[in-house]
Amino acid sequence: MLPLSRRLETVFGSRITSLPHPSQRLLLLAALEGVGDLGVLQAATRQANDGYDLDDLTPAERDQLVHIDEGARRLTFRHPLIRSAVVENSTSGERRAVHAALAHVLVDQPERQAWHLGEATLEPDENVAALLEHAARITLRRGDAAGSMRTLIRSADLTPPGPDRSRRLAEAAYVGAESTGALPSAQKLLDDARHTAPGSRSCLHSAATTAVLILNGDSDVDTAHRLLVDAIETGTHAYDADDKALVDALHALALVCFFGARRDLWQPYYRALEKLTPEVPVVLSALGKTFSDPARTGAAATKELDHLVAELAEMTDPVPMQRTGSAALYVDRLGDVREAQWRMVRMGRDGGPARRHMAGLIHLCLDDYLTGMWDEAAQLADEGVQLCEAHGYTAFAWYFLYVQALLAGARGDADRADATAEGVIHWATRRRAFCAAHYAHHAAAVAALGRGDFADAYEHAGAISPAGTLASHAPHALWATMDLVEAAIRTDRRTEAAAHVRAMREAGVARISSHHALLMEACAALATTDDDEALALFTKALAVAGAERWMFDFARVQLAYGERLRRVRATTESRGPLSAALSTFEHLGARPWAERAETELRAAGSGRRRPGVSKAHTLTPRNWRQPGSPPPA
Repeated sequence: MLPLSRRLETVFGSRITSLPHPSQRLLLLAALEGVGDLGVLQAATRQANDGYDLDDLTPAERDQLVHIDEGARRLTFRHPLIRSAVVENSTSGERRAVHAALAHVLVDQPERQAWHLGEATLEPDENVAALLEHAARITLRRGDAAGSMRTLIRSADLTPPGPDRSRRLAEAAYVGAESTGALPSAQKLLDDARHTAPGSRSCLHSAATTAVLILNGDSDVDTAHRLLVDAIETGTHAYDADDKALVDALHALALVCFFGARRDLWQPYYRALEKLTPEVPVVLSALGKTFSDPARTGAAATKELDHLVAELAEMTDPVPMQRTGSAALYVDRLGDVREAQWRMVRMGRDGGPARRHMAGLIHLCLDDYLTGMWDEAAQLADEGVQLCEAHGYTAFAWYFLYVQALLAGARGDADRADATAEGVIHWATRRRAFCAAHYAHHAAAVAALGRGDFADAYEHAGAISPAGTLASHAPHALWATMDLVEAAIRTDRRTEAAAHVRAMREAGVARISSHHALLMEACAALATTDDDEALALFTKALAVAGAERWMFDFARVQLAYGERLRRVRATTESRGPLSAALSTFEHLGARPWAERAETELRAAGSGRRRPGVSKAHTLTPRNWRQPGSPPPA
């Protein structure tokens, strides 16, 4: 027996073929027009010049195949299978004729006109191919990456043999790899592009697509970097800021450089920006400051970020939404772009581009961690891992694994945190994706601090950036400053801690954001041996405007302040910051940190004990301390 849908289509088909020919023709016109706009249908009927008019729809309306709303000037099919049955019962010649008539009347809707022209055309036609290419870019800006990819493929099909066909296939491959998540299809399209025009290996979209495929394959960052730089620097193109392929290639290069986390990788990017005319796109300029070496240049991008954020309010194109999110990350502006990132996630959940969906999740996860929305961060990270697995985006799974490890470590599941971090470090090191390794080392450092293994914490934090320097073009070193300084102090490395504080001050990290101003002053307080100076610095840190937004780090500073107060015998005064820190840690579920705060509170004379924590399992100042480290009090 046929499936129900097929049986229904057969029934509808018999009713359609029993209609007069003019009715069948008008139903086909309505089915292929797709919107049901009676004005368009009427104009196309006149264009066809076959003597039919909308009155010929009456038999179909009486048979309840369609409904015509005179007020809204709309035709709708009574069932979706009626539309497909209409198309199924037509000939290819009839369909082409209808598409041609529709293309003629849709001159004010270039996307739709180009699509109908493409469907009406059999032979290669450069004019039609060019219209389809333009339409594909409009479709992409609207957020329909899959539709854009299909339109570009049709454009390539109708392009006469030669470089333009290869270029359009390469652009379709780029959209597939960089937006839709169709990596196998992208690889096939890329192979077709190279076969069509073997000399087009330097094509910018071809290089950008290959770079994405390399990152998600078994090769390394340096290979992807060489390929992109060669295409950008040795191609015959001009450095035109309006050249979409060049701009896309530069964005791909920025991503590759970020993955590599080395100064030498970024130099070709900077050279290319210097050559762009008439001016560098704002987002490329911002990425060159905030995504590369934010410790030194991030604060200089404030005005550019203001401009980019202001444009997001009414934006529907997910590409600039994603790129602005990346530019906002290390200057702590993710809060300003949250709604745009949620729009990308909602698009993705509704079947939109997987890569944009993924980027939105990444940015939301990181902001959630920093601002204390840990339960949401955990949920979004799980969604991200599943999305990466479904689409083969292995190169981006580490972001979500990092968030999972970070939360596990902060909440006391050190074994899970260490295992996850170790896996990411192994994956990243083999591919020279050192930024991913830095993220994993950060998660491992937080886990080590939570369990009181300060020597291990120091080793992991130092793997991101050695004490006494903020490694060049290693942006995640900014997130591990307090981890490194605290671990250095706890392992009696005061010289190294002081050197790191000097490096932070010399770089001017406090100018970046309230988050880094908080960490700057807290690190200085931890590193000084002068108790009065330390207390003044802690007070200054906690008074930074907006610092309370960074919930976990703010509570860590409160904890360190309370510990220092108790050390100088200001026992009563220590209870305020210690109690506040404990409340935050309990809210976050940061069990090791809550136990540490509770231990300090009891030592300060507070009788408060969290439910479920027995005296026998409570850490004391003595057993919290690592061998060889100075006592906390």
